[in-house]
Formats: sequence, C-alpha cells, structure tokens
Amino acid sequence: MALRVERDEESGVALVTLDRPAKLNAIDLETAGELAALWGALRHDESVRAVVLTGAGTRAFCTGIDRGVTVPQPPSPYAVDDPLLRIGPKANDLWKPVVAAVEGMACGGAFYLLGEAEFVVASREATFFDPHTAYGMVSAYEAVAMAQRMPFGEVARMSLMGTAERVGAERAYAVGLVSEVTEPGGAVAAALRAATVIAGYPTEAVQGTVRAVWSAKEAARTQAMAHAPALIALGNLPPDRQAELFEGRGRAGDGPPRVR
Repeated sequence: MALRVERDEESGVALVTLDRPAKLNAIDLETAGELAALWGALRHDESVRAVVLTGAGTRAFCTGIDRGVTVPQPPSPYAVDDPLLRIGPKANDLWKPVVAAVEGMACGGAFYLLGEAEFVVASREATFFDPHTAYGMVSAYEAVAMAQRMPFGEVARMSLMGTAERVGAERAYAVGLVSEVTEPGGAVAAALRAATVIAGYPTEAVQGTVRAVWSAKEAARTQAMAHAPALIALGNLPPDRQAELFEGRGRAGDGPPRVR
C-alpha cells in the first residue's frame, strides 16, 4: 500500500500519509488508484469529519507523478489521459474539509492535491515549485490549480521559472498559498490541531461551508481545466526529449535553485 490512513475516532480526524519516501512520495498508478478509492470511501465514513493529508518523511510532501510511470495516450491532439486528475478529494466528490501539511518539497503534480485542499500548513523548510517548463512540458492543470490560490503574477512566475526557482514557505504564506508556517517537523501537528477544531463543529454546517467556498470559484476553474488537454497535447515535447532534459537536470544549470 502506498498510503497510510490513521483514524482518530475521538476527534473525527483521519491522517492520510503518502507513504513512498524513497520516491519523494511521487505518485505512481497504484497510488493514484488508492487515493481515488480512499476519498470515495471517506464519503461514506461517518466517523471521519475532517482529513489531514501529508507525505512521509521530511524531504517531500509529494513530487508529482512518478517518472517511471507510462501512460498510453489517445492519438488525438485534443485529448490527454492524465492519471492525476482523479487523485484529489473534490474530484471524487468528497466535501469533508481537507487540510494539507507540507514538509520539504511540493512540486508539479502535488498541486493536484494542494489545489483541492481547503488550506495548507507548511514547515518553514517547505518549498513549492513547478518543474514542467524545464523539462519541455506544459504546466496546465497545475497552473490552473495554483491560480485558485495565488495572485496571477506569482502563479505565472512559479510556472514559468521551472526548476530555477522555488517558493519558500514564508513567501508562500505572504501570497496566500499557505495559511500557517510552522517550525520544521511541526506541519502535521498544526494541521491536526486545526482539523480537530473543524471536526468538532456540526458536520452539516462544515460541509455546507466547504461547498459554498468552492462554488465561488468553481465555474472559472472548470472552464480553465477544459482548455488543458489541448494545450498539453500541442505544447509538450515528445516523451524521449522530456526524458533527456530530466536526466540532464543538475548538470546544465547554474547551481542550486534560488529560494525566494
């Protein structure tokens, strides 16, 4: 199993951990399937009233899709099969509040998860970045997800700067991506404290509020997402060229990425 799920019946909070630390909690097809199934199961679990989502270890919350995954694509420039589209709670019709707790890196496909959390708590050492352009890929779904949480210029900069720059926790807090910054190792505890408070309130009111907040931005998000498949199909380099750029990381750059 690529997920660990710990339920606290007294608080009504479930702690969900992406448990692939050796792979920086990257998501393979098995993990994607487990996430979709878990969110579906939690819809029917009345003992769980709020969820905290995190990644195992301190190096990364999640680094997106596992580079070893092969996803066959339809022969059309207007269609893209993306296994990460169903990994988030909202994509699986779960309207119980989800708080993300980030330690270390959160990048690329991690934004599918962060984009569907109610809010994000991060360690002071957390960093956020989007490597797509550096490897010849269009950042579409990820950029759309972050555009719901960050000012336009911040999203554009992060999406376009690729691996050259990372957004630190303090900057992420300043622009609204992160709602609380903790000391290293403290993100999960802080997220659990917040989730426990929320879980203690009447669940009908809580879930209704989650739906109300999401309805304020859902139309724009849905419209933007609809453009993503064509943009990805037309703008991505061939997989072999992407792999060359990925394998060459760290050799052609001017040193480590800048954190701001």
